[in-house]
Amino acid sequence: MSPTQLPIVKPATGRLGILTPGMGAVSTTFMAGVIAAKKGAAKPIGSLTEMGYIRLGKRTEQRNSLIREFLPFARLEDIVFGGWDIYADNAFEAAANAKVLNHEHLAAVKDELSQVRPMSAVFDNAFVKNISGPNIKKGKNKLDLAEQLREDIRNFKKTNNCDRVVLVWCGSTEAYIKPGLPEHATIAAFEQACRDNSPNIAPSMLYTYAAIMEGAPYANGAPNLSVELPCLIKLAEDKGVPIAGSDFKTGQTLMKTIVAPGLKARLLGISGWYSTNILGNRDGEVLQDPDSFKSKEVSKLSVLETVLEPERYPDLYGDLHHLVKINFYRPRGDNKEGWDNIDIFGWMGYDMQIKINFLCRDSILAAPLVLDLAQFLDLSARSGFKGIQEWLSFYLKSPLVKQGLRPEHDLQVQKLKLENTLRYLGREELINHLGLTYYGHDEADASKIGN
Repeated sequence: MSPTQLPIVKPATGRLGILTPGMGAVSTTFMAGVIAAKKGAAKPIGSLTEMGYIRLGKRTEQRNSLIREFLPFARLEDIVFGGWDIYADNAFEAAANAKVLNHEHLAAVKDELSQVRPMSAVFDNAFVKNISGPNIKKGKNKLDLAEQLREDIRNFKKTNNCDRVVLVWCGSTEAYIKPGLPEHATIAAFEQACRDNSPNIAPSMLYTYAAIMEGAPYANGAPNLSVELPCLIKLAEDKGVPIAGSDFKTGQTLMKTIVAPGLKARLLGISGWYSTNILGNRDGEVLQDPDSFKSKEVSKLSVLETVLEPERYPDLYGDLHHLVKINFYRPRGDNKEGWDNIDIFGWMGYDMQIKINFLCRDSILAAPLVLDLAQFLDLSARSGFKGIQEWLSFYLKSPLVKQGLRPEHDLQVQKLKLENTLRYLGREELINHLGLTYYGHDEADASKIGN
């Protein structure tokens, strides 16, 4: 597709396989919800691709369409599940162990979930220290392990008669790796590092590489350094594969991308933002390792700095004290609780405070994101999009953008970008919310400004 050519969206024919590296709480909650929705036992709440509407044309036209009716998406009936995990439990057993869903919901989807068995996973305790399991691949080197993952993808696609496959990382947060290492610069260097079993090649990078090599769109739901590697971005562009990352935006960070842009819009200053979380699931246990927490901390801390632009507004945000803490507390399970104390100041420098106490359910918030990312990435592939899909930043804490661009974290701006991308694909007028035509002005003149 040339830059001047409008994309042609191919129909979503046949079956769509959604593969998740990691079949724990998030993945199995996603699977259970889709199956329950197919059966009419639950609503897919939180999913734009299932329940969201999009405005088309001017407000006076009163044209609104369900997103799934505006553009072609895979029907829930045509979605097939699969994945990898370090434990051999099937999806029903894993969901029961995760204790996210109640007995009634689990019983309604038991037969279908029980048929989803994890493939053996690529895993390295050097990157995730606090858990381990028996269902792990062995290979002569990391490139061999990547080839095994590629074979898994091919076999899954063939066995399940899938026309297309998408991968969404739902695994644990890996230890922090500093960006910019030479092993990550080119595919040749990356593949050689895999042959040499370099300690700078993490399992999540192997999944990303395998997906792209097999032409499968890939989204990274954790803060692991993987889809961000320059070599893998280039590979995705060369292979014509859409990619998105990183780190599902669900609880506390979702609140930050709602509240912080509002405070900035009113030019209210912020002197401090203290965030702490307690959670008792596998993710919380993994994050007690300082190296894994570092990956999450970098992802969480980056949001405010990008939204607030302290270099542009030094009087308001130049001395912001931002702290993020996460504590593993087993009794809470998947029901994460986040506290935020926000010290703000207004007119003439007078102090004020905002307190947020978000008692959320981590996997319940993440599950619809898995579905939407898979569906939108599949749409991207059928539309001829390739490489970075910045329009999917709406779902992610650390949006992947082209080098040299500042990521956009404002949730409403992200949603407008997403909706305008859908309008573009559907050959509808893009909406800028100027709205002057309703008051007698010709907005067509605005396009001439600067020309």
